[in-house]
Order: sequence, then structure tokens, then C-alpha cells
Amino acid sequence: MEQYPNVFIFDHPLIKHKVSILRDKRTGMKEFRELIEEITTIMTYESMRDVELVPVEVETPLEVTTQYRVPEESVAIVPILRAGLGMVNGVHKVFPTARVGHIGMYRDERTLEPQEYYCKLPDGIGDKTVFLVDPMLATGGSACDALSALKKRGARKIKFMAIIAAPAGIRAVAEAHPDVPVYISTVDRELNENGYILPGLGDAGDRLFGTK
Repeated sequence: MEQYPNVFIFDHPLIKHKVSILRDKRTGMKEFRELIEEITTIMTYESMRDVELVPVEVETPLEVTTQYRVPEESVAIVPILRAGLGMVNGVHKVFPTARVGHIGMYRDERTLEPQEYYCKLPDGIGDKTVFLVDPMLATGGSACDALSALKKRGARKIKFMAIIAAPAGIRAVAEAHPDVPVYISTVDRELNENGYILPGLGDAGDRLFGTK
């Protein structure tokens, strides 16, 4: 994916370790949910290297000094429902005051095309750094539509994060939204005829919430 300057693939040994457990069909719901959260936290640290800071005066026990902080309420998390909900706490560990919006997308099982059914965003979305999160980036349809929905509603600074991605999905998002940084922990081989990622990890939503 070197041809896309807005795509960042992580090569972190801790992420590789956790993804290997995440994939295992024997990994239970509780551990699966914890792993999604832990991987997201690592990705959040890495994806915020360019965060804007503001100077603040801090009084230490010895003197007053100028330090730097992320501005209050400058971060928003927007999960793509429903699997994206599993990544919210991972970002919240880094930015506990981040506001949370939601975008509901579902994939038509016949056409594989995404359909939006819900969108609720925090006020002032245009002034925030928005993390759009979804564990799986398969065809890229839902992510592309969710990014368009955010832009239509005024979001200007968006970062997209996915844990497992297929090359086709990365290509779709990178080309449709070249202004959006795309952060991926692991690139898998391909999509099967049903649009599922191989080797993948199955249905992330089902494994997160114990549904079939």
C-alpha cells in the first residue's frame, strides 16, 4: 500500500501478538472484546503523533512552567455500528473526555452495498479531531459512506482506524478519501466471494457481543 500516502500500516510486535489471539476461534467473547480495546489503544497512540497542542501554565511543587496539552473537547469518537462500538473504550483510554457519536451502517447481504440507517454526532464536529472506527475494513463501502456522511455534516479533521483490512477496502477508502489518514494494524490476503476478509477473524460484531 506504499502508493497511498494517506495509508499507515502498523508493524508493532504487540499488535501482532494480540491479533494472533484475536483471530483464534477459541478466543471467547470477553477476551476478544478486551483485545479489540487494547489494540485500539496502541493504534490511538501511534495515530496521534500529529495532534495539535496548546500551551498551558502549570504550577509544579517548585515553580510555574509552560506545558502543552490537547485542548479540551477537541476529540470525538465515531464508531460504525455495531462492531465499531468495541473500539470506543480503546480510544477513551487515551482521551477519556472525548465525545462519542454514532453512525449506523449495514451491508446488504445480496448486493454487499452499505446502507446508512442512523447518524448522531456531537455538537461542533467541525472543530474536533474525529476518530472513525471499525474493526474490519472489507470492501470499504461502509467506511467510504461513513466518511462522506461525516464530511457532509461538517467534519474536517478525520482519522479512520481499522484493525483488520483487505487490500480492496484499503484501496477504496484511500482513493475515495485521499485527505483522510487511514490507520490499519494488519492487512489480510483477500476477500472471499461473500465479501468476508481472509484469513480474517470471522464476524467481529458477533464475536464482540455474543450473537450469531
